[in-house]
Amino acid sequence: MKTQSTQKKNDDSRRFGDVYNPATGKVINRVPFASKAEVNKAVEKAKKAFEGWSEVPPMRRARIMFRFLELLNKNADELARIVSTEHGKVMVDAQGEVQRGIEIIEFATGIPSFLKGEYSDSVGTGVDSYSTRQPLGVVAGITPFNFPAMVPMWMFPVAITCGNTFILKPSERDPSASLFMAELMKEAGLPDGVLNIVNGDKEAVDAILTHPDIQAVSFVGSTPIAEYIYKTGTDNGKRVQALGGAKNHMIIMPDADIAQASDALMGAAFGSAGERCMAISVAVAVGDKVADALVANLTPRIKALKIGPCTDKQSDMGPLITKQHRDKVRGYIDQGVKEGAKLVVDGRHLSVKGHEEGYFLGGCLFDQVTSGMTIYKEEIFGPVLSLVRAKSYAEAVKLINDHEYGNGTAIFTNDGGAARNFARDIKVGMVGINVPLPVPVAFHSFGGWKRSLFGDVHMHGQEGVRFYTRLKTITARWPQGPAEGANYHFPQNK
Repeated sequence: MKTQSTQKKNDDSRRFGDVYNPATGKVINRVPFASKAEVNKAVEKAKKAFEGWSEVPPMRRARIMFRFLELLNKNADELARIVSTEHGKVMVDAQGEVQRGIEIIEFATGIPSFLKGEYSDSVGTGVDSYSTRQPLGVVAGITPFNFPAMVPMWMFPVAITCGNTFILKPSERDPSASLFMAELMKEAGLPDGVLNIVNGDKEAVDAILTHPDIQAVSFVGSTPIAEYIYKTGTDNGKRVQALGGAKNHMIIMPDADIAQASDALMGAAFGSAGERCMAISVAVAVGDKVADALVANLTPRIKALKIGPCTDKQSDMGPLITKQHRDKVRGYIDQGVKEGAKLVVDGRHLSVKGHEEGYFLGGCLFDQVTSGMTIYKEEIFGPVLSLVRAKSYAEAVKLINDHEYGNGTAIFTNDGGAARNFARDIKVGMVGINVPLPVPVAFHSFGGWKRSLFGDVHMHGQEGVRFYTRLKTITARWPQGPAEGANYHFPQNK
């Protein structure tokens, strides 16, 4: 399916979804929802394109990615503006998202070096052995609303540079970033059919998961959907990596600098209105003295958060993605109060002048949160920070290790021994030491543990190359002299 026509003209579509500006609550676009038949057409285009694309030498594929990188750098602010408008995050946050995505493209341009195999001379008499990595075929990505530019860039540049063709199903809530990037890919010289954008809802998702010609699926989203994606995809014979939800804790030790820890918590809990799978939503204070100091430090800062539309450069935090999601987050706050947590800062009744219909919610701070409360157990995905009081380092670590999620975590301390033990003891996939958002750089890989990841392989970096390729090992001998006769024993190297 030609990328430039997927959104703008879709005569077969009978269903559409509204795209809102979360700051105003107004519809700014309509997106066609692809039917199963339309997904099948896209896959057929990708399958046909794979025949030629997989034969293009890796360096030539990388050159197209280089041109895409140049175009992204030129158009980074425009892409960030698109993200801000449809998602609601403030411009500086959107620019940061785009930049982190660009770093994945930079990694992808070097993928030819990761496709090299190994060669062993004379593994037997006159026998050599070597390996190579080959693309899978048609692969797909299903991406979330919270990073409409970066998460697709975790997937399609790596897959395409490895020689695959790609079907991308972005979130129907903010699809324009993916369409914009597809236009840039085409401008960079990518052949038709190599990257295909299919918009839609569950019908499109199920069509992807059950299509026999799609070899692999990448997904980022909530844990219930990740589990569904993994089970349905693998039941249909696909390779699947499905990244789910999170409940990220940050331990603050008694020796930590409270001012630095507070700075970290403000950004990690309230950046992007808490709509990050790496957001810190639980602060674990070791000792009441630390907890009291954090509450005293954080309370006035949360109350002073400048909350407004992305068009206001002074805004620290924008709206939530939809009215339904804002109301869901409010419900969690209500539940926290009902279950006995102390709501120190209440942002439920915020109204932004001139944007009264926007989906805004103020920052919230809970104290005296316990592990049995709903707001502790479940992912809220909003600007809500819970403070849990632990008596010791061991108790704090046990809290984290006992939680069903294991995406990201952090510790703030000046004790090198405690930090080293934490990195080794904690059952979480991504760990920060005095770093609140330990998102790996592009040449490392992103992924959690426990119910934050379904599948064995993380995203981007070398793990991404492994996911989108198959290893093939060849053992070769060139006969010299007359035939030696048949051997009926298993080959041995003597």
